[in-house]
Amino acid sequence: MASIEFNDVTVDFPIYNASGRSLKKRLMRVATGGQLGADEQGRVIVRALEGITFSMADGDRVGLLGHNGAGKSTLLRLLSGVYEPSVGTARVSGEVGSLLDISLGIDAEATGRENIYLRGGLLGLQRRDVTRQIEEIIEFSELGDFVDMPVRTYSTGMHLRLAFAVSTVVRPQILLMDEWLSVGDEGFKHKAEARMTELVQQTNILVIASHSRELIMHTCNRVIWLEHGRMKMDGTPQDICRAYFGE
Repeated sequence: MASIEFNDVTVDFPIYNASGRSLKKRLMRVATGGQLGADEQGRVIVRALEGITFSMADGDRVGLLGHNGAGKSTLLRLLSGVYEPSVGTARVSGEVGSLLDISLGIDAEATGRENIYLRGGLLGLQRRDVTRQIEEIIEFSELGDFVDMPVRTYSTGMHLRLAFAVSTVVRPQILLMDEWLSVGDEGFKHKAEARMTELVQQTNILVIASHSRELIMHTCNRVIWLEHGRMKMDGTPQDICRAYFGE
């Protein structure tokens, strides 16, 4: 069983020494839709999310829609535990897996094999679990003998195949994604698509931010539309996509 419960959640980021950053403040005002204010101490704050309330349960496949700066990434990081609410409560019950940055923790000077252990550790895997699955990860990545070469010698495609192979070996109860992952050449893309589909099917709750109407309609059974850090709509993919993208 997995569940998510947000009650009147607000996330503020204080900006220090803001008095000398007039240009930066103007740029941030544009980027955040004007969500600038001040706290009780007079510090300038950026309000990334405001008054967010929702619940999710087993079987939910939730798409996040909204323009750049609407708060989608902040919400995903809140769900993953990177951020804490400034106001309100956020309760997440269940093991959370994040595919927000699959290259996080990859060391260019270490070998592919060493990086499998490094990335696996960041994903919460025990060393023995990585050892048990490492041959499967290497085979899936199609790196061959390059797995024992430094990652700095890899092409971009090889780097992504390694990161994807190890990042998708986990099977969390709650899966967070920022767009659908599709990496490699045409041959590898078919494998990647199959693995992503399997991963989504096995997770209890999926939360995915996307700008793709087709992906939202195909993958999700519910959509939350964020605008300037607030929830504008929460409903079915058909209703929200029609309102967001137009007919």
